[in-house]
Parts: sequence; C-alpha cells; structure tokens
Amino acid sequence: MAKSKYTCIGGQALIEGILMKSPEKSALAVRKPDKEISITYLDQKSVREKYKILRLPLIRGAVSFVESLIGGYKAMMLSAEISGYTDIEDEDKKTEPKEEKKTSALINALMVLAGVLGFAIAIVLFLLIPRLVVAGIEFIAGKSLSSVSHAAIEQGIKLVVLVLYVYLVSLMKDIKRVFMYHGAEHKTIFCYESGLPLTVENVRKQRRFHPRCGTSFMILMILVSFVVSTVVQLLFKGVYENAAVWVAVKILMIPIICGIGFELLRFCGKYDNWLTKIIAAPGLWLQRITTKEPQDDMIEIAIAALKACEPAVPDVERPKEDSDAGEE
Repeated sequence: MAKSKYTCIGGQALIEGILMKSPEKSALAVRKPDKEISITYLDQKSVREKYKILRLPLIRGAVSFVESLIGGYKAMMLSAEISGYTDIEDEDKKTEPKEEKKTSALINALMVLAGVLGFAIAIVLFLLIPRLVVAGIEFIAGKSLSSVSHAAIEQGIKLVVLVLYVYLVSLMKDIKRVFMYHGAEHKTIFCYESGLPLTVENVRKQRRFHPRCGTSFMILMILVSFVVSTVVQLLFKGVYENAAVWVAVKILMIPIICGIGFELLRFCGKYDNWLTKIIAAPGLWLQRITTKEPQDDMIEIAIAALKACEPAVPDVERPKEDSDAGEE
C-alpha cells in the first residue's frame, strides 16, 4: 500500500515548462520546439545557508520571498529561450553581432523600466488608492473610522484589485497556458505526496488546488496585512493620519507580513486539520482562476521536472487517510 508523505517540493509554472524545487536541487523541464523535453538544473544556493540568522522564523520568509522573485524571473526567461518563445532571429540570419548587442541592451533597459513602472503602479494600486477611498468614506460620513475599519477597508480593496487583475490576466491566451502548466505542477506534487507512481494517468486524477501555492501566499499577505495594520494603528495612535508616514510604515511592514505569510503557508502544507483548512480556503478559492486543467503533454513536463529534483528521502511519511490528494 502506498504511503502518503509530506514534502517541501514546490514549483512554478513557466512558458512551456515547469520549475520544481526540492530541499536538494532545482530542476527546470521545458518542451523544446522539436517536442523533446529539456532538463536544466539550476543553482539554488540561498543566502540563508551562509548566514544563520536568516534562517530564523519570519526572517526566512522575507528572504525566501525575495529569492523566489529573483529565481522565478530567471527561470521564466530561461524557459522562454529554451521553448523558442523569444526566438526573433532574422530569416536570413545576417544580423551583425553589434546590432545583437544593441538589441539585447535595449531589451534589458526596457525590462528594468517595466520593473520600475510596475513597482510604482503597485504602490498606487495597493497603498495610495485604498487610503484615498478610506479618506473619501470618512469625508462623506463626517467622522473618522476606527483602526479596524481602516485596515478592513484597505485590505478589502487590495483583495478586489488582486482578484480582478488575476482574472483579466487569465483571459490572455499565453497566460492561460501558463495556468494550465500550474495545474499540472500541483497535480504532480499531489500524486507524489500520495505515494503513487508518477504516471500521466495517476497525475490526471489529482486535484489542482494545493494549499502550499504561491497564489495562497498572495491572499495570506493581504489577510496578514489586515491584522498587522490594525495592531500598528492601535499601538501608535495617529500614525494613519499622516499619509506619507503611513505609506512608509506600510512599506517597512512588508518583510514582516511576508515572514508571517510564509510560516502560515508552511503550516498549511504540513498539516491537514480544520485550522489549516480555514487558513488555506481563500487561497484555494483564488486558485480556481490561476490553475487550469492541464493537457497530458503538460503533465509529462511536470513529471519530468519532479523526477529530476526528487529528494532521496521524503521529509515525513504519514498515514494514507491523512492525504488530501484525490479528485475534487
């Protein structure tokens, strides 16, 4: 009888591929233009290995979040290159090396600019607009709202913006395929955690909603932000009244919020009880948008990626009945 097991294996859907990471190694599986599967091992040395203080609870979450963003971006670019998605060579292949360098430099500059603009837009959407809405409500009501009301309204607006943005993005053809690979990633991890052989048939039967998903992390950050923002306003009276100070405080709170969200996500992935089900519920709901049912060839990619990074010994074994794999 197959034994179910808890594992720290996680993944990321890419362009025509999937990145899988275990405590031992990281592997990138991508479907090449000739339909063969390319396996690339990535360096996953973390700064946490060098500095023990960065392994402490809360701190490790913020560090892991930053490293995941950087590593995920690199993996996405690599998958685009391997899959042929970014192949824009001239038909006559007569582009001069200097012109190629200029084009590459221009693309890099544009990507940096896009990152800066993206950060600025995030500040406007998730910090300034919620505050302006709260100010508008207070003006109409003719009185100041409580700290809990401030936090609840702001986080509610953030949640609406996030869900709307994710839904609109999911309508794009290329993003929909990435979301299908996301489903393949989850199903394959569930199959592995159930102790079943990694076959397309076994993987296809699994659920596509996983409590340890990055989508759940985004929701958790908003919910944790509600609690942290309320506590800060209660401890430091008047901090909310100064818009510039409050925006600065919110930015400084991001590492704390990331740290708490990271620990909650680990907790939900390791245990299956009523508390973890409540914590994971909002993220699992949002995954109905960010994960789609995969095609068999996508499942093959996920299986190849997981096998390439599979740890020699699973972290923990647990009774089969505790597994949350299976058809939903």
